[in-house]
Amino acid sequence: MNTKDVFYILPQSIREQLENINGIENMQEIRIKIKMPLQYYLGKKEVITKYIITEEDVRIILQRMSNYSIYAFEEEIKNGYITIKGGHRVGICGSCVMEGDKVKTIKNIASLNIRICRQIIGCSNEIIPSIVEEDKVLNTIVISPPKCGKTTLIRDITKNLSNGMRMNNGMRLSGKKICVIDERSEIAGCSNGVPQMDVGIRTDVLDSCLKSEGIMMAVRSMSPDVIVCDEIGTYKDIESILTALNSGVNLITTIHGFGIEDLYMRGVFKDILDNNVFKRAIVLSDSKEVGKIKYIYDFDKKDKLWRR
Repeated sequence: MNTKDVFYILPQSIREQLENINGIENMQEIRIKIKMPLQYYLGKKEVITKYIITEEDVRIILQRMSNYSIYAFEEEIKNGYITIKGGHRVGICGSCVMEGDKVKTIKNIASLNIRICRQIIGCSNEIIPSIVEEDKVLNTIVISPPKCGKTTLIRDITKNLSNGMRMNNGMRLSGKKICVIDERSEIAGCSNGVPQMDVGIRTDVLDSCLKSEGIMMAVRSMSPDVIVCDEIGTYKDIESILTALNSGVNLITTIHGFGIEDLYMRGVFKDILDNNVFKRAIVLSDSKEVGKIKYIYDFDKKDKLWRR
């Protein structure tokens, strides 16, 4: 793990608890709550330290991650997080100030969750030939249990499709114009609008944008070959996707689930399934190995292409 950008926002008292731990390269989260023990996760292993978080610790972190101007980040704060340099996302909890039925801002911040953003270059190389036919990207959905690497996988798929590559079957894939609709700043990890992750040279990013809005904006203005988004699940998402596909754009997306059956069991996906939108499903395993592929499914053949 590149600790530079994460450790920059931490006070010395917390850095000292983390600097010399074994397996720091596997760190997933650092959880910080006032008057509670510092906690962190190495992979799926939880570690609770004896260090008790103080109000001063949280104040320092908030100042550093907002460049000493927390008010400049009010738009991000009301969504419950700030993305810092390096693409790492800091979740925020405290007292929500409501305006009608929407959160205006969060004050009295007492709880933070630093989620470590990690790029695994090349993790999608093996599957690219399964989602491409005659240099055309097939509409693909990644189905994965929580915290099993779906965002890491589609980030690398995006990079490979955007840059183009020589595939392991010997064929050459030409680079595609990609638009990432990054509703929670997880795929590209934008900070001040600039992607912190490598998502390819032909990739544009609509950061912190609702998928249903962003998909239509991308179709109207960016002429993408492929749209990439994470965790579809609303009827508005589906409506926008169907409109985009009718415009000739292809789609890479994800849902939470444990197998192809989860897609068929959710009524919100009925129109997509009835219209034979998806051609491939990549199903990830719930093993400890992040991004491990369980099987790839062919919707036309109604069968698995291959499995592990």
